[in-house]
Amino acid sequence: MAIIEQRTYRIKVGMVQDYLRFYHTEAFEIHCRYLGPSIGWFYTDIGGLNEIVMMWRYEDYADREARRTALYADPEWLAFIPKTRDYIEKMDNKILKPAFFSPLQ
Repeated sequence: MAIIEQRTYRIKVGMVQDYLRFYHTEAFEIHCRYLGPSIGWFYTDIGGLNEIVMMWRYEDYADREARRTALYADPEWLAFIPKTRDYIEKMDNKILKPAFFSPLQ
């Protein structure tokens, strides 16, 4: 059964669109190279504001571990990470398991 990783980043006030442009330009291709296509990227409009939510699909925990290990071995990714400190206040991560009837199996 597939698993879905949901990452939520709280971005500094007023910097959500700046972060999205920055990430898309400098890191999106690297992320996709290792993690595959994302399920989606979102930002909050109502509720807890200044949050970005991204979702990735993996076959299982071993698949996730292998892909993320490869990502963190890439010098381009390692060079990108420190640059995020100017934008991100908090990071949360969840692993979701699709219900048996979910289209995201």
